[in-house]
Amino acid sequence: MDALLRNFLPRYRGQLAVALLRQITHELGPQEPVQCQLLRSKKLPRVREHRGPLNQLQGHPPRWHPIFCVLRGDGRLEWFSHKEEYENGGHPLGSMTLTGYTILTSQCEYVSLLDALCPNPSGDHTQEDPDPLLEMPINFPLFLKHPFRRHLCFSAATGEAQHAWRLALQGGIRLRGTVLQRSQAPAARAFLDTVRLYRQQRGHFGDDDMILGSDAEVLTAVLMRELMPALRAQTLPGLQGAGRARVWAWMELLDAVHAAVLARASAGLRAFQPEKDELLAALEKSIRPDVDQILQLQTRVARRLRDEVQGPLESCLRRKVDAQLPRVTRKLLSTVEAALAAMQTLLVQGMDRLSRYLRRSPSGARLRKEVYSFGEMPWDPELMQTCYLEAEQNPGCLEQLMMPFGFLGVQSLVFGVQDLVQQVRLMADSVATFLQLADQCLTPALDCHQAVQQLEKVRGRVLKKFQSDSCAAQRRFIRGRLLCIFLPFVLNQLEPRCKVELPEFEGDVLAVGSPALTIEGIYEDVVREVLLQRINQGGSHPHDSRKPVTPGCVY
Repeated sequence: MDALLRNFLPRYRGQLAVALLRQITHELGPQEPVQCQLLRSKKLPRVREHRGPLNQLQGHPPRWHPIFCVLRGDGRLEWFSHKEEYENGGHPLGSMTLTGYTILTSQCEYVSLLDALCPNPSGDHTQEDPDPLLEMPINFPLFLKHPFRRHLCFSAATGEAQHAWRLALQGGIRLRGTVLQRSQAPAARAFLDTVRLYRQQRGHFGDDDMILGSDAEVLTAVLMRELMPALRAQTLPGLQGAGRARVWAWMELLDAVHAAVLARASAGLRAFQPEKDELLAALEKSIRPDVDQILQLQTRVARRLRDEVQGPLESCLRRKVDAQLPRVTRKLLSTVEAALAAMQTLLVQGMDRLSRYLRRSPSGARLRKEVYSFGEMPWDPELMQTCYLEAEQNPGCLEQLMMPFGFLGVQSLVFGVQDLVQQVRLMADSVATFLQLADQCLTPALDCHQAVQQLEKVRGRVLKKFQSDSCAAQRRFIRGRLLCIFLPFVLNQLEPRCKVELPEFEGDVLAVGSPALTIEGIYEDVVREVLLQRINQGGSHPHDSRKPVTPGCVY
């Protein structure tokens, strides 16, 4: 990890300047004609706290033990010996952030996964102690698996409890996983770009799900992926035990290595934090006054560079991208549209339910309860499940479409659609807008009939605002994801030509002396701009007179 940070942090410093220049350019440039219509929700993204009894597989040898689990609002899971220990403020038996975990609710599927993780050449799973996963059926299991961490094995008492826990845990996993993707801060953008460039330097072009989590968790995942082949080759032959005892030993070893790497990554990034804050402040002072000169040089170099790479770039797009871009776009669009349609239905149902209760009991306690429930709707995993399920339809089809381009980040893509619906803007802002407009128009002077009429007007205004904002959000999301899929692929295809052409322009960039400009960055911007033009055309060739194939409000 120390070696990774020595390689990573200089690149990170450079990308901080690049990200800050992009933010300043965006602030000074023309804004989209349609501004946000919905009022912004003041509630931060969170998980509704969930708690209750579960059984956990733990100990050496592992056995099932009753515990009391608590899922915190920040997506952190804790477990206690019993409920009273939690209520009295005692220390938890264990705690785990949910980043990178996946939930399984099938005992058979999980056992097969364990066998695949650490195969036994003899196929013999006998051992001195009976395997607790096989000695009896688990009616309502909750298995949390992770590629590099100790698995968490729970079981619930009823199917209802299992269902509630599964929804709550999925919300915690998504919240923890998308913390960097949700951020618009230059430092977050710079960090993700640096991770991508670091991996490209090692020949890995294409996004994947290693970018889920905090900055330290992302770096840990990157390094663990690099360590895995050697770790497996050096340690698996020496693991003690037979059958699944070796599996448990392997997971304990992985968890220990992961904890050590994560601690080192966290310490390194914490040590860098003061320097990062000072650097951002210094860059702000140096870039903003000279931004016009910097952008003029960037435009001049980009124009010359585009003339050099236009031929190979167009050839690459025609041969490798144009035929598949419309199909990938349609699939992404159908996924987003389905989730947004489910969200609009849920929003309408909630507003209609409030109108009905207002007719029946305009001042009753039940109405106040319904208003509170409506306000909490974006954070209710049961209600939002219909929207989330739409985003999770046919992940295999998404993988099949995108794998040829080296994109392995389907899980992060699904999380992005779900965040778009719930936390990033639409559901939370729609609910906040409805409640605020309703509060402004519902006065004590109105009778019940007049209040309902006012509420119907608010309902119509909110739906119009929702349509406007959802269209803009959908457009940004589709464009951004298509760039994530195709930009690394195109850069990889052009890499040999890039290495030959770029040094010719290095002197012009160095002359301005700004860390915000690099020849590699300008080159990537040129490729991004041409690719974005192709995306806006729906994948058709610039001289093709056919209409774009992608429907809806994306273009």
